[in-house]
Amino acid sequence: MSNPLMPPSAEVYHHFISTPLDTLLAESQAVDPEDKVLALFHRCSAEVPAYRQFLEAQGVNPAGITSYQAFQTLPLMSKANYMQAYPLPERCLGGSLGSADRVAVSSGSTGQPTFWPRSVAHELDVAQRFEQVFHDSFRAHERSTLAVVCFALGNWVGGLYTTSCCWHLARKGYPLMVATPGNNKAEIFRVVRELAPHFEQTVLLGYPPFVKDIIDAGAAEGIDWSSHNPKLVFAGEVFSEEWRSLMGQRIGSDSPCFDSASLYGTADGGVLGNETPLSIAVRRWLAAHPDAARTLFGESRLPTLVQYDPARRFFEVHAGTLVISAENSVPLVRYHIADKGGVLGFDELWRFLQAQGVQSLSDLGLTEDFQPRHLPFVYVFGRADFTVSYYGANIYPENVTVGLEQPEIMNWATGKFVLETAETEQGDSYLHIAVELLPGIEPDEAMLPVIAESIRAQLVRLNSEFANYTPPERQLPRITLHAFASPAYFPAGVKHRYTRR
Repeated sequence: MSNPLMPPSAEVYHHFISTPLDTLLAESQAVDPEDKVLALFHRCSAEVPAYRQFLEAQGVNPAGITSYQAFQTLPLMSKANYMQAYPLPERCLGGSLGSADRVAVSSGSTGQPTFWPRSVAHELDVAQRFEQVFHDSFRAHERSTLAVVCFALGNWVGGLYTTSCCWHLARKGYPLMVATPGNNKAEIFRVVRELAPHFEQTVLLGYPPFVKDIIDAGAAEGIDWSSHNPKLVFAGEVFSEEWRSLMGQRIGSDSPCFDSASLYGTADGGVLGNETPLSIAVRRWLAAHPDAARTLFGESRLPTLVQYDPARRFFEVHAGTLVISAENSVPLVRYHIADKGGVLGFDELWRFLQAQGVQSLSDLGLTEDFQPRHLPFVYVFGRADFTVSYYGANIYPENVTVGLEQPEIMNWATGKFVLETAETEQGDSYLHIAVELLPGIEPDEAMLPVIAESIRAQLVRLNSEFANYTPPERQLPRITLHAFASPAYFPAGVKHRYTRR
């Protein structure tokens, strides 16, 4: 029952911290997400000045949108036609920034920053995704936990958003201490050495390549990760299941479905979905059955696979790309985030797995008494424009990544590479891959055939186009080895691109 003496945001916050996760998710599942997103549309058409103007310019009469089928005909928002076309206050509920109390900034591919204000009430939708990970995967409601935020701190969305959501869990009663060294390795190690021994488990939260750097560099400095019962939370990049297994080995984990989780998030929408023990188990099964993965996803690369709450973040698919609707200080109504991917219902995915021969949770490596959350799935690929065409086959960076993420090779290489096609003096095409070595590792001719053959084997295994289109004598890539942060291919301080054309 609402409290008339409590401000709306305070009431929402009180409900979150006083309500168990199971109840929160049950409340969401009692809502018809199509009805809720239709109500969001009508609220925005009445209360968001920019959205009213946007609809008028598109010739849309809000009064005519009375069903979900009609909602699906609405024009798509994008950064170009909406976020950059109308002043920030006019894109907010009530035409004012007054309801927001925090802001994040995304740089964007053009370099033009976009500001995303939000309030604590909207942040709690994202805190639920963190709670799912900490509760269902890490059992952090039962174990004293040190959470070490290794995302960059500042206006960027990752660091402070993560910190704030973890603080909400601590306020809710989780025995959780949040440390914020950011992406400063020396500070991270100092926090781990001083504090981790006092907790039953330690969670590192950061971008996958940086978390790997922390684990490797920390081990080199004498940190025994396994003694701290570490857990890992990732965001921002697709990674392979081989990579997850490698990270598990390095931290002493033997439970990959419960000791790590990836978040699917954006600056504009917050965290949209999260890996669960079930989604990880399914993804690991698909990684071992690439033909089934190709049938399900339609591509020769493995996407990130997460579960989501459609009452909090509503997904649609447009021409193979994702569209999101969500409440926020700047509400999103059919916002085209343009990530390549799709959605799968819980029952839909389970029927597919059964048709592939999976009859029980134990076939996926889970125990029979495991209770999965019956939430839908969304899958997300890396950007499609990062492919390289070779003999008519689309070569994805994700395919090459698996070849590099074999244990022996990862003792030499950082995992960064640049994929490109080139020609010999005779005009013959070949696949060239520049590989970055770890700091202190010198190039050795003996590494070249090992790396080349590993990548070739994974390309043949994972990419049916490559296996069938590329002549066998042209399948072995040419490898060049480069020092750490070599300016030719791996300049420091610049967002890395895995392909060149």
